[in-house]
Amino acid sequence: MIGIDTNVLIRYIVQDDPDQANIASQYIEQNCTVDSPGFINHIVLCEIVWVLKRAYKYDKVIIVDVLKKILMTAEFSIENSDLVWKAMKEYESGQADFSDYIIGLSNLQNNCEYTVSFDKSVADFPGFMILT
Repeated sequence: MIGIDTNVLIRYIVQDDPDQANIASQYIEQNCTVDSPGFINHIVLCEIVWVLKRAYKYDKVIIVDVLKKILMTAEFSIENSDLVWKAMKEYESGQADFSDYIIGLSNLQNNCEYTVSFDKSVADFPGFMILT
């Protein structure tokens, strides 16, 4: 299995730089298979959301669709995919950033009683305590 960095996956998804997009596409399509999937970790997924939102100005609906497609691609292995699905669903309907849901759910999964934050956007999400 090989790991895929954010910049390679962004080029593959967005296809905005013809040379890098071609290289990324060829590499992923030739080397990521069902039997030997490309590994995508939580940090890469958080960065993907951030880049699509901030740099490319993608709407949340499109970003969620991109996440779903990544999660459903058999040629990719996603770090703790069950947790990522939950985080993606919370992100889809919630006010917080995708990374906040990954953090909160991951911490709960690792037996944290709660996660402290100053970010009021996670106040309604179980597992967070807002510091004031």
